[in-house]
Amino acid sequence: MENGTMPSYFYFTLFKEFVHLRYFIVIVTFLVYFAIVLFNVIILYVVLKERSLHEPMYILITCLSVNDLYGSAGFFPRLIIDILSDTNVISRSACFVQIYIIYTYAISEYTILTLMAYDRYVAICHPLKYHKTMTSKVTTLYMGIASLYAMFPMGLVIFFSARLPLCGTDIARLYCSNWSVVRLSCGVSTSTNNIFGFFVTTTTVFLPAFFILYTYVRILIICQKSSKEFRGKALQTCLPHIISFVNYSIASFCDIALSRYDSDKYKFAAIVFSVEFLVLPPVCNPLIYGLNLPEIRKHILCLFRRSKIAHFPSK
Repeated sequence: MENGTMPSYFYFTLFKEFVHLRYFIVIVTFLVYFAIVLFNVIILYVVLKERSLHEPMYILITCLSVNDLYGSAGFFPRLIIDILSDTNVISRSACFVQIYIIYTYAISEYTILTLMAYDRYVAICHPLKYHKTMTSKVTTLYMGIASLYAMFPMGLVIFFSARLPLCGTDIARLYCSNWSVVRLSCGVSTSTNNIFGFFVTTTTVFLPAFFILYTYVRILIICQKSSKEFRGKALQTCLPHIISFVNYSIASFCDIALSRYDSDKYKFAAIVFSVEFLVLPPVCNPLIYGLNLPEIRKHILCLFRRSKIAHFPSK
């Protein structure tokens, strides 16, 4: 393929190195995916069922759970199939669909965390204006804008990447990523698409991250000037968001850094860190919010108590 072609399939090359561990890896992968689905569905059920939780902060938490389920669905089922497969082949169309799902998940994670930070900023820094500012209509509008913010730029990236003539078909990753496909392209088109992809990544990921940092700096300034009781309440509501933001930022940075770095010496570590942003946030987010926010924790405990009573009724 010296002059470049449009291959119908791509080949994952990493799976052949772990054939002897395939069944163990499948079991671990399935258990992790099952935990992600279970934890996030519990959060969704509790928040949507309890009317007292129909507030912007909790609705945004459900959006985070929906996004985590969406991103996980684009990664885990395909991963299990590839581990059990002997060919490790993915069609061109399926590869770009997976790229779109994983990247829109990644961008949406930041935009939802941005909305959460803004919600806490208004609630703590402008409490008297909160109910007028964060109405259900405004929250819905923000959520729609956040979705378009992720979908439209990635649509453009996929459009340009799908038109590239390729000089190879081997992908040395566990899933399709835009860079893994772009680096297979021929000639100057690689650098051009790479620059465009970098620009999209910068504007869609780092801008929300800077806004989140700004809002929490403002919140810290207000807390320093307030009473000890006020600081305690503010910390209780902000801490889960800060943990989620730091957790996801570290995970996504590892993927961005390692996606363009090939290392045969530390291949296993590179694989683990490259999928961290698809594993840790979906697992940790429901645990962070379920355990740290009293209202959600209370309703989850009530849910399990009712379930226990239903299965073991008193005589």
